[in-house]
Amino acid sequence: MRRPRRPRRPRLKGLPFNRMIPNILTLLALCAGMSAILFGLQNRWEQAVLALLVAAILDGLDGRVARILKGTSKFGAELDSLSDFICFGVAPALLLYMWTMQDLGRLGWVLVLLFSVCCALRLARFNTNLDEPDLPPWAYNFFSGVPSPAGAGLVILPVILSLQFGDGFLRRPQVVAVFLVVVSALLVSRIPTFALKKFKVPHPWVLPTMLFVGLFAAMLVAAPWLTMAAAMIAYMVSIPFSVRAFRSLRRKAEALRRGAEGDATGAADGPPAD
Repeated sequence: MRRPRRPRRPRLKGLPFNRMIPNILTLLALCAGMSAILFGLQNRWEQAVLALLVAAILDGLDGRVARILKGTSKFGAELDSLSDFICFGVAPALLLYMWTMQDLGRLGWVLVLLFSVCCALRLARFNTNLDEPDLPPWAYNFFSGVPSPAGAGLVILPVILSLQFGDGFLRRPQVVAVFLVVVSALLVSRIPTFALKKFKVPHPWVLPTMLFVGLFAAMLVAAPWLTMAAAMIAYMVSIPFSVRAFRSLRRKAEALRRGAEGDATGAADGPPAD
């Protein structure tokens, strides 16, 4: 008696190369983050910082390219989170430990672990909030806390400044410990920070914005460490303004909601009797 044939599994269809481009960018960012660790082991701090910069640029591109090419997927989102944790949670922590925090012994290791844990928690919170549809439209222009790429840039700011001004004071583990604690708190905080994903540039400012981007790129080539440090300091200065803008938009939204509820109540009561 013949056994019944098992149904054949459907073969995987070919995947268009365009849909692979975002994942390729994510993998390149992961390679850049791992290369930063290698440069740190070799005491090549300039190359390590540049590798993290490349990882941050690629991380900013992969999501936008995925939306443009309509190549977003759950696989890509998970891969992006894993890459972000390696590039912006593990690599900066190991670089700082090798750079100076090992001089504090166990306390230095505890502090770099604190940063990595806070980065992991921040990424997990971001991923779980992706599918929440109850956010008001104005809230999509803000992050909750500092995003992981910005956190990585802020925490290695002492390394960047030391490359420009020398590492006499900045390489002290006590100074770097303050950065680790403060940035770790910002990662897991609820402080609203600007998100430029859906920011629309007004038409009169399009040309000045493009000129500014070109100037920034030129400065990044001519004076990379000073330019990167200025960008990180500008980001820190923008946090109070983002909090102020968030609270202002929330007050306006609450005022509009109360006004709409009042109008609805008045319409339900009907016109006054004679």
